[in-house]
Amino acid sequence: MGDSFDSAWWQGYATRLARRGGPLALMPLDETLAALGRTAETDEGLRTVPVDGVVGTLARGDDFDRLFRPRNRALRDRWCALAATGGELPPVRLVRLGEMYFVEDGHHRIALARARGAATIRAEVRSVCTVAWALRCLTLADLPSKKAERMFLERVPLADADRAGLWLDDPADWFRLADSAEAWGFRQTLRGRTLRDRAELAGAWWHEEVRPVVERVRNRVSDAPPRVIAVYVSYGLDHV
Repeated sequence: MGDSFDSAWWQGYATRLARRGGPLALMPLDETLAALGRTAETDEGLRTVPVDGVVGTLARGDDFDRLFRPRNRALRDRWCALAATGGELPPVRLVRLGEMYFVEDGHHRIALARARGAATIRAEVRSVCTVAWALRCLTLADLPSKKAERMFLERVPLADADRAGLWLDDPADWFRLADSAEAWGFRQTLRGRTLRDRAELAGAWWHEEVRPVVERVRNRVSDAPPRVIAVYVSYGLDHV
């Protein structure tokens, strides 16, 4: 693949026409963090990261689409000057949320790497941990559901190992799920069990209630959804 600005711009323009709303937009870091919830931050240093994992930006959502094709013709001079330098591109600066990377500095370098078909790029990475897991496929349309997921996890704080595969399309399902988990915990206390905090309740509910129900459903339903939480909401949420 080449690194022609005009070629990249026209590809993006053609896609915008075909989709009637344009290609998917770059994810804005501030809105994504507001939905997912920030917990901690670490410096990962210089790393090699997958170019197709860079799907967001701190501030330049109007200049590039999600595939880092230019949307603004005023970017031509900067693009062409960088392309003419040749050699390996200098490291960019990225912020990582789960599977997603957001550009802090180096939008043109990411765009050139994409245009040239590069699989990876060197980057200084700052990692921000979130309450709800950041999947690479997230779009702006998914943020209301991820916000509801974050609110669920604040009420039912599952262990990190159980959070990565969570996904529900309807935000209301997350609120029903939280109510169900808390009701399960309340029934346990009525039977004389002590659950010291929300984390203990969450772990007990997940492994003693959700997992067994899902296993029973999968043994009798051949087309059950692949994700554990979707199976439970579809078949087990109201089973008691």
